[in-house]
Amino acid sequence: MNIEQLRDFCLSLPLVEEKFPFDQSTLVFYIAGKMFCLVNVDQFESINLKCDPDNALELRATYEAVKPGYHMNKKHWNTVFVNQDVNDSILEEWIKDSYNLVILTLPKSKRPDLI
Repeated sequence: MNIEQLRDFCLSLPLVEEKFPFDQSTLVFYIAGKMFCLVNVDQFESINLKCDPDNALELRATYEAVKPGYHMNKKHWNTVFVNQDVNDSILEEWIKDSYNLVILTLPKSKRPDLI
């Protein structure tokens, strides 16, 4: 997967917005104002994704490319190094999971009917 493919996939999900809130290198994808995916556009080596804490530990044990979330809450976020032992379809599944986890954290009154 390359940065354009990642961006296209994230933006294909309903109601997703993209911003550079931290600097000109860190692209962040949001659903309802909450982050679900972060990526450095200058050095596209990895992406940060929200993950269920139990699943996060399992993925880290299973895949060499999955590490605790860099600069994130390591319990709830994974950093996934691209183009290693995780193929694009699995990565897309994890992006959707991150997106859905964020939706589930929203109050019901603000939760879009997407999952």
